[in-house]
Amino acid sequence: MSAVSDRLPTFPWDKLDPYKKTAAAHPDGIVDLSVGTPVDPVPELIQKALTEAADSPGYPTVWGTPALRDAITGWLERRLGARHLTHRHVLPVVGSKELVAWLPTQLGLGPGDKVAYPRLAYPTYEVGARLARAAYEVYDDPRDLDPAGLRLLWLNSPSNPTGKVLPKEDLTAIVAWAREHGVLLVSDECYLELGWEADPVSVLHPDVNNGSYDGIVAVHSLSKRSNLAGYRAAFIAGDPAVLGPLLEIRKHGGMMTSAPTQAAVVAALGDDEHVRVQRERYAARREVLRAALLGHGFRIEHSEASLYLWATRDESCWDTVAHLADRGVLVAPGDFYGEAGKNFVRVALTATDERIRAAVSRLAA
Repeated sequence: MSAVSDRLPTFPWDKLDPYKKTAAAHPDGIVDLSVGTPVDPVPELIQKALTEAADSPGYPTVWGTPALRDAITGWLERRLGARHLTHRHVLPVVGSKELVAWLPTQLGLGPGDKVAYPRLAYPTYEVGARLARAAYEVYDDPRDLDPAGLRLLWLNSPSNPTGKVLPKEDLTAIVAWAREHGVLLVSDECYLELGWEADPVSVLHPDVNNGSYDGIVAVHSLSKRSNLAGYRAAFIAGDPAVLGPLLEIRKHGGMMTSAPTQAAVVAALGDDEHVRVQRERYAARREVLRAALLGHGFRIEHSEASLYLWATRDESCWDTVAHLADRGVLVAPGDFYGEAGKNFVRVALTATDERIRAAVSRLAA
């Protein structure tokens, strides 16, 4: 067991525990803007679909029900502009983090192979490479990478943690570069429905992929857009030549989404209104929190999309974490996401309106 765990870095969130205790000691309680876990209710129509499917004594299938695959392909075409999708182009997964962590292993990557991801990035990209014992490399522009040995290229737009959005022109050029060099491109698009000052585009859009899904896969999650983090509901879409073998591997591994969750996802993807309502909640929280941070002496970079504000006081991120913890506000240090984040903090919008107001008041004091 230790041979596997020894490949992994220290779990970053454990380092926040002392600061969390400090913030929790505030007389008015903690405002936790660190992890970014949804706090608003699961929409009623989704809860209803889950409840109605509760009597599910049999095993679900890894590929999902036909209704689920119809819901996924329908949403991808309606919302992202994808074209000519079939059931072979989609695959449900047990939350996107599971997929990110195990994808290099399931692709058969190992020593001698290389995984690349953005210089500022979700830490699980590195974890996935380590689990597979593959090499890993960060980039500013993936087209500057040496393609020799590069088997998996991660994109993330909108970015976690920065909220940066890649323009359509850049996405198109990167897709072409990856195809030219035979590199599988996987685009993490879990925050795509949360664009504020930009309109994020998927690699599944025909303007980006030239009408072909060869060599590309997109990752999508319902955790943020539908408040379903507790359901572990996500899916991937793209090249059937990649998804087909993954399906077979995941069947052997029993990586199946529960039947009630599959029914809930069908309901969630079929309804755009609850997404609009949730977007409005986050937009309002973002507006007041952004103004409060700027008023407190922060500078905010990127943050044109996603559920976070990427903020700095031009000091060590841990000094900023301590400064805010003393005010009862907990945020994520930027170096969780790479050395380039050492002077930034990630501030999540995922707190109740009341807790956001508390944070704003404390920043103004």
